[in-house]
Amino acid sequence: MRGETVFKKTFNRTLEYLITSELKRPLPSENILTERLKASRTTVRKVLEELHARKIIKGSAAKWLVARHPKPTDFFPDNETVTTSAQVEKKFMEWMLRGDRKAGDIVNGLELARQFEVSTSAIREYLNRFSRFGLIERRPNSSWIIRGFTKEFALELFEIRELFETRSAIAFATQSENSPTWQSLRKLESEHRALLKTISNRHQDFSDLDERFHRLVNNASKNRFIVDFYDIISLIFHYHYQWNKVDEKQRNRAAILEHLDYIDALTSRDPKRVVLACMSHLNSARKTLLASINVQSASAADQQQ
Repeated sequence: MRGETVFKKTFNRTLEYLITSELKRPLPSENILTERLKASRTTVRKVLEELHARKIIKGSAAKWLVARHPKPTDFFPDNETVTTSAQVEKKFMEWMLRGDRKAGDIVNGLELARQFEVSTSAIREYLNRFSRFGLIERRPNSSWIIRGFTKEFALELFEIRELFETRSAIAFATQSENSPTWQSLRKLESEHRALLKTISNRHQDFSDLDERFHRLVNNASKNRFIVDFYDIISLIFHYHYQWNKVDEKQRNRAAILEHLDYIDALTSRDPKRVVLACMSHLNSARKTLLASINVQSASAADQQQ
């Protein structure tokens, strides 16, 4: 299943590359495609065979030529290019953010599995990653409980986030010009500008955009521990941001502008600009998180009175 997901994702990336290619132009060698697409040679060969079967390319392995430009119907649907773990993560984040979940709330693993249309083992595996930090605690009968979050924990977490993301941002800026991540960054930039124009009635959509932008930056590290750690960061930051509704639209608008400055710095490939933009944005994010924790603490105190 995972192999098919990787294949379809690589196939779609290859189509994006071929959209702007000249007809009858030779494709790069397998070695170059393997590097450019960040995929194995086996996957690249499978992609080329599928492109040939669909008559998008012609020729032979010795020399493939672009026969026609890809059409929208050539692409695999987004839901077929995302791994099960990524689907669970996205759906769980949406469930947490839109459902106004609080510390002490029960999470029913069986119900989530039915709602997300995934196996219970996929839910268990995902939640287990957070239980070791004390954020979610496992209970009998496939249920979990959401635990609290302290200011001290937040500051420790942020210290790690700054170290990881600064390193990732520099790695991103030093990527090859042919890396497909630059196209992903341009797409995210367009989405930021579109959201900025409609922020008054779409401000809640920023959480998803924010998560995808920072994940793209962190993935550039190619460090499995940094990439895995971002799951924890994403859950904590976006979950706790929802507690502070004061000036939410204005804060999200300011964050979008900071992202655009950040993107501009990444595009410049200037390490000093990249670090400055990264730290400036993370400093704002730290203030927002701490303010949200204060709001949550005040709310909990009011409920106890």
